[in-house]
Amino acid sequence: MPSRRTVLTATAGVTAALAVGGTAHADDRQHDKKLRSLVSRMTLEEKVGQLFVMRVYGHSATAPDQADIDANLKEIGVRTAAEMIARYRVGGIIYFTWAHNTRDPHQIADLSNGIQKASLSQPRGLPVLISTDQEHGIVCRVGAPATLFPGAMAVGAGGSRQDARTLGRVAGQELRAIGIRQNYSPVADVNVNPANPVIGVRSFGAGPQAVAGLVAAEVTGYQGAQVAATAKHFPGHGDTAVDSHYGFPVITHSRELWEKLDAVPFRAAIRAGIDSIMTAHIQFPALDDSGDPATLSHPILTGILRGELGYDGVVVTDSLGMEGVRTKYGDDRVPVLALKAGVDQLLNPPSLDVAWNAVLKAVRDGELTEARLDESILRILRLKARRGLFEEPYVSQDGVTRTVGTPAHLAAADRIAERTTTLLVNEKRLLPLSRRVHRKLLVVGADPASPSGTTGPPTGVLAAALTELGFTATALPTGTAPSAATVERAVAAARDADAVVVGTYNITAAQKTLVEQLVATGRPVVAIAIRNPYDVAQLPTVPAYLATYSWTDVELRAAARVIAGKVSPRGRLPVPVQRADDPATVLYPVGYGLSYRR
Repeated sequence: MPSRRTVLTATAGVTAALAVGGTAHADDRQHDKKLRSLVSRMTLEEKVGQLFVMRVYGHSATAPDQADIDANLKEIGVRTAAEMIARYRVGGIIYFTWAHNTRDPHQIADLSNGIQKASLSQPRGLPVLISTDQEHGIVCRVGAPATLFPGAMAVGAGGSRQDARTLGRVAGQELRAIGIRQNYSPVADVNVNPANPVIGVRSFGAGPQAVAGLVAAEVTGYQGAQVAATAKHFPGHGDTAVDSHYGFPVITHSRELWEKLDAVPFRAAIRAGIDSIMTAHIQFPALDDSGDPATLSHPILTGILRGELGYDGVVVTDSLGMEGVRTKYGDDRVPVLALKAGVDQLLNPPSLDVAWNAVLKAVRDGELTEARLDESILRILRLKARRGLFEEPYVSQDGVTRTVGTPAHLAAADRIAERTTTLLVNEKRLLPLSRRVHRKLLVVGADPASPSGTTGPPTGVLAAALTELGFTATALPTGTAPSAATVERAVAAARDADAVVVGTYNITAAQKTLVEQLVATGRPVVAIAIRNPYDVAQLPTVPAYLATYSWTDVELRAAARVIAGKVSPRGRLPVPVQRADDPATVLYPVGYGLSYRR
């Protein structure tokens, strides 16, 4: 690794001028002269590279496994992250679990240092802005032993802005310790559509003011820890029944409704000094009737976000590999049109070579000006300076040990989780279960793949937690679509138990059959909606129903403590639950939630 002196030299002496960068956007102006000087010395190819944030396979910047070398050669035409940086001079790299970037915190720190070394050793080398999606809940890239918090809708159920700030601060400290300085979180979408397949529990809820407060608090936490937060997905992805990864959603809100609903959390994020905002690959005809996705919309990004909302931070696209942005234009046109619309960072194009060369050609042909690139590069360099990358591009292994997954951080996550578990049904005060009356428990239900690098599966985590709390709990996974034979096996096992705990996951007809037959045994049944809280509307005969909003360990352990009576349920629904037979009628309103009477 280069010495600190080498790094200072590599960044052309700019570090001293930027070291007092602080967090306020007003400070940017003091440093613009130095940053503009950096930009003026860059070649056109280097400028184009600075706009891209790209995936790369492997746990190491220089010595990945052979399978990852092969994947890099196939998708990017290079062997390693270091080679990609040398060829394309990318300004950012995004980490993914599936790209094998995130084995464990110490390895991630080494990878981050290797990436920075590779970039800073180039002529006119600049630090790389390393990013990831660490939303917590169901979307995380850095798993245990890092601290994993409840997801956004769970935090919405807790309703505490202080908890949201704590989440951002602690998670930010851990990300920074492993070299990640930009997090694609929080989700600022207001989830008003129960059928939303892509946002759902990733949103804080259905109330724009409540979402806005939690978004701003989380931004403050992350950026106080020197990690750039990213509000997403502008102009608002909360009311769609189409997943933009696979289709092209259309939002039919009027301009007036957008102002009252979707815009509110983004305005709050901007007031909080948000470093970056991510675009949505959605059509929003009331804001732009061209049929283009918001990512490629000049009226939306420059007219509304920059002009009306007054935002001058970094605008980053959602992944350019998603179908929602590729429906109308080819992969060579998308990055050019995004820049013309007002985007600064181009995230994860399907082919870096195609996208990079398309932008280069657009400048050489006069479709894009070099001055337009300079605007975006200046914003990106401001962000890097503000988050200390010029001053401290490297991280230490001691810092990882001192910071990541510490007992204090894990305890904070547990405390926050305890405030999120929501009790929706509790007939005849079945809960909390008594260890004397209900000692022998059967834990059944859906076992979706464990998110976030947690231990899982959910039935196993619940059974272990309940056993630790004094019950004798046995796990019997039944899956998201249990067969008739599986249901029969679970019902037989239930007859030998004192009570049954069953997890539902985006409830299916087969899951509904399972739960109804478990209730028919006469054994007490406690159901837990381990993803969407809307499941409760499908099962009116269940005597006790909890919502955890995710099936990560921290939330399931908190639910176990509620079931055992170690803590009282305190969560309140952040979204309404409609009747299953009459969706126009609200069964449980926003703010609903039961507690234990003492």
